Amino acid sequence: MTITILVDNNSGTDLADEHGLAFWIESGDRKILFDTGQGRALPTNIEALGIDLEAADHVVLSHGHYDHAGALPYVLERATQAVVHMHPAAMEPRFNIHEGYVRSIGLSAASLAALEALPKARKSTVTETVELAPGIGLTGPVPRLTSFEDTGGPFFRDPYGDVPDPIIDDLSLWVDTPAGLMVCLGCAHAGVVNILTHIRQVTGRDRVDTIVGGMHLITADEARLQATVAALREIAPRRIVPCHCTGDAATEMLVSELGDMVTPGQSGQVWS
Repeated sequence: MTITILVDNNSGTDLADEHGLAFWIESGDRKILFDTGQGRALPTNIEALGIDLEAADHVVLSHGHYDHAGALPYVLERATQAVVHMHPAAMEPRFNIHEGYVRSIGLSAASLAALEALPKARKSTVTETVELAPGIGLTGPVPRLTSFEDTGGPFFRDPYGDVPDPIIDDLSLWVDTPAGLMVCLGCAHAGVVNILTHIRQVTGRDRVDTIVGGMHLITADEARLQATVAALREIAPRRIVPCHCTGDAATEMLVSELGDMVTPGQSGQVWS
């Protein structure tokens, strides 16, 4: 199986980059698009990389933030046979409030309309762990068990800051391979350690081979970073590919503390 990073904040090639994330996953005869980025980069990058969206069996929306679902209208016009998997909370309003500044960060009107126009048979509501195919699964909502992890920012369900947003719709994907679990994270708002603990429990597989995706450590304090590093060192994956919202400082710390285990992600990378 392979994971191709289609969209990321960084690109070491001629590919487009943006604050967003998207992966193309091929496992056996299954082809999965995991998130779509903000919208600008995906069309450019799939053409450059030779990705055929019409071949997609599944489109997974990791959660309902603009930087993961902006290209949905473009995608759903082309991936005409794909089933879309998401938690229902992904379609609800979301806000970030920082130093009095209110910013809407939910799905765009165009993305919402594209989802609402889908035939019912092509919509899959994910409210618990589900298999897309043998050995390929989505977490559903992840139990928040650690004392040091949180959603990673001042997220709210209303523009007044009265209702905190637990981002319960945060989904991650895993593929069970002979080498161990390959885990794809959207933003890991549930906490990367919580997510890995949950996946290992539901699969019965302790061995984690690869972790790739956003870890939302961009606002993490030193205590959280150190606790995350300690947990990852104990889990001991073969490789960690931090992307998107992990943050430059956190990525540098992961490289410093975990060495060759960590390779910063960027658009165009292919992992297998």
